Amino acid sequence: MMESIKKLREMTGAGMMDVKKALADAGNDEQKAIALLRERGIAKAVKKGDREAKEGLVRFVVDGNKAAIVEVNSETDFVARNSDFQALVEKLANAALQAKTSDVEEFKNFSIDGEKVSDVVAAAAGMIGENLVLNRVAYVEGTGVAGYVHSNGKIGVLVDLEGGDDAKAKDLALHVAAERPQFLTRDEVDGSDIEKEREILTNKALAEGKPQQIVEKIVDGQIGKFYQERVLPEQSFVKDNSLTVQKYLGDAKVKKFVRFEIGA
Repeated sequence: MMESIKKLREMTGAGMMDVKKALADAGNDEQKAIALLRERGIAKAVKKGDREAKEGLVRFVVDGNKAAIVEVNSETDFVARNSDFQALVEKLANAALQAKTSDVEEFKNFSIDGEKVSDVVAAAAGMIGENLVLNRVAYVEGTGVAGYVHSNGKIGVLVDLEGGDDAKAKDLALHVAAERPQFLTRDEVDGSDIEKEREILTNKALAEGKPQQIVEKIVDGQIGKFYQERVLPEQSFVKDNSLTVQKYLGDAKVKKFVRFEIGA
């Protein structure tokens, strides 16, 4: 029996419980069980698996000082608005909180009610009728965890703010969603990228006829702007452009941020 279940799961992409039930209903006839799975829509995901899934939803769950966020993609925005799909994403977000991992492949093997996450997604894809992809997952644990999801569900953020209150943590999450920071500190920026940028800016300034003696100062200023546009604490705060994010936060320190955007 277990050999047949394994075989049919590999052939159809259906979950263990769905395969087990189909085999029982088919009197352990594998071909009849496959036909039943197809009739029930559970085997559709395999055929649709090569279709691009560029729409979808981002969802997060916060529980005290712990949080998790997932991105699940669908083929169409119509399905992204489907209540069954939304329920799936919520279920996966809650499971991610239990799994405590930011490795999507590890999460796919995590068990929900005795069934692997990957099988849960495949079964949902079969029922909904589109290719569904669990694209990303992240887990954050800290002292000031907060999350934000944009109203259309396409952008989601988790942050951990040490030494700040809930209001500032939520404002920070909103800022990250709106302003797309790439780095937490300047040290995270690849040095070779800075050197390339410096070379481009230097050549541009010289080509514009700027005096050699002031080119370095001009470039230093532009490199500073390069950092200010990308490094979170140095960005202009979205709610008050007269402040940097760090000035708004005061003594609070951003320990981590995660930003998921559908299609990005």
